[in-house]
Amino acid sequence: MMMKRSYHFHAYQPGDIVYVHDGSGWDPIKYSERLSPVSLKIRDIEVKGRNWTRAVIKAYEYAGEVLGSLPEKSVSVDFEPFTLYMILRYKPRIYSEIVELLGSHVEAVPTTPFHPIMPHLGRFDQEVLARVSFDFYTPFIGSSDVVGYWLPEAVITRETAEIIAKAAGREVVFLLDERQFVGLNIPQAKYSCNTYRAGEKTAYAFGRDHQLSDAFAFNTLDVEGLIRAVAEGRVDVFKEKEGIPYLVHLASDLEALLANPQQLDRFLGWMRGLDERGVEGVNAVEFVRRKKKGEYKKLEGECSEHFRINIKDYSSWSDYYDLSVDGRTGDMRWLGMRREDGKGINRLYKGKKVSQLWKYAFTKLFRELNRAVRFGVIDLIKKENPDATREEVQEFLVRYSRVFFREHYEYFEMETGIDYIMEPIDGVDPTLAMKLGRIYYLMLLANHSCPRFWENIDTRVTFGNVAVISKALIELMEVYMKEELGERANFLLLEYMKLLAFPQLYYDYDLYKLPGLEGWETTEEAWFESLKSEVPNSSYNVVTRAALYTGKEALPDEVKDALGILYDFEGAVADTGHIPGEAHGHWENREWCEHRG
Repeated sequence: MMMKRSYHFHAYQPGDIVYVHDGSGWDPIKYSERLSPVSLKIRDIEVKGRNWTRAVIKAYEYAGEVLGSLPEKSVSVDFEPFTLYMILRYKPRIYSEIVELLGSHVEAVPTTPFHPIMPHLGRFDQEVLARVSFDFYTPFIGSSDVVGYWLPEAVITRETAEIIAKAAGREVVFLLDERQFVGLNIPQAKYSCNTYRAGEKTAYAFGRDHQLSDAFAFNTLDVEGLIRAVAEGRVDVFKEKEGIPYLVHLASDLEALLANPQQLDRFLGWMRGLDERGVEGVNAVEFVRRKKKGEYKKLEGECSEHFRINIKDYSSWSDYYDLSVDGRTGDMRWLGMRREDGKGINRLYKGKKVSQLWKYAFTKLFRELNRAVRFGVIDLIKKENPDATREEVQEFLVRYSRVFFREHYEYFEMETGIDYIMEPIDGVDPTLAMKLGRIYYLMLLANHSCPRFWENIDTRVTFGNVAVISKALIELMEVYMKEELGERANFLLLEYMKLLAFPQLYYDYDLYKLPGLEGWETTEEAWFESLKSEVPNSSYNVVTRAALYTGKEALPDEVKDALGILYDFEGAVADTGHIPGEAHGHWENREWCEHRG
């Protein structure tokens, strides 16, 4: 059979950070974690963790065993760098097993550190993250001439694709969703080696079959149904007749293997069934390589400009597809509004419609806070070395990843010394530079996409993002004070206070002027309703709670005394609401996601 099948697994956990401890920047960060015990059932084994992140990291061992039992290079996998780093710190044995898996058995696919929605970030930060992603993955991808790439949530724009392709220094295969493609009307092209123009570079793109991928992830087909849906339902008669290999590409989160006790065996049964039907497993990146090398027969023009496709800017693999106006996905799930008409949207949460306007405010505020940190870090470096160029500062920040992820780089005996890190900005005080590098990476760490994935704002992931960005702002304030730049410190204090006063952004950002899909989504009533606390021991919304929780520990005493007039620090608790997608976990406290600290 000429049909091939590819499966990509995306591995990502944001962590359960509740507070980042003080540090000089010379060493990786240390932080306190949420204590909210939970367990997962895998086959007949109960996997327990002190929090969701720890439980899933333990469960990755079983997922890794399954992937290791499949034919070599039949699947591809990406591990978000901070996720893989946490595995190294928490479970070194599992890390070494994953390293072995990525090194030889599966196709290792680089992905963006910290899992931000890349096009929502400034270009400078996108460039840093793109370069770090390939540097981090160097031990797994080596000098391969073709490499895959997984953008967080697959959100892509032509500018972001250009940044990735340039950072790769080789040909890139973007792993996307078929609903992101525009103008793909040639039947023979759907499962082919398609190209995509990323700036001046030509890249490749495969879109997953979302119906089949979701059928496995959400258990809407049994194993036999999955086998038949691929082996019979996706046949390209023309290519079969002409002897031209073609690829059915599938993808899901690695957590899809852990969705229920039987899921691992369902996946193995599916893959074995396809093997028996003659559908060979070949990951998408290897498929492109074989087409380019002539090992697989090509359609005329395949892998060239003749098979060029267009991809919708800001499209994704997991949007609110029911609200699409063009039959394509978008980024409204993370933006809180539909780009096509600028209308604020609503979703159901616990059986009730809830405005998603908070996502738009959250996105806008974090862009502002990111900019404040980025400009501060760059300005302070240039204050010490006025001749430092943008490129030199960026090179330093890229190299600082080898401090932030030091144990990972040391595992592979890659350079992590201070001379290497500081070389691009020679003349800057290393003590100051290391501190600024740390602050910049805290800012990046605070941009996880997952808070805006869920319909409710009150989640552990929202708390984590806000706690970390608060620490970055406070530490940069302290640097400004030491440098006798009091006005800039005051500016950052005002930025931090926007987190404390998050509800006020409804008026500061003129959110009431925006239209709503049904009209009510942007009203004052809808805004405040969406921000309500889901925990019994604090009336503060989660953004205020998290900022206050960090400030209670990290702010100077005189600032805390002043804020104590406006805010009750007793309400600064790390408890949050639960994430709907984690309801299958066996939580000791099912009512809310507590922190027993």
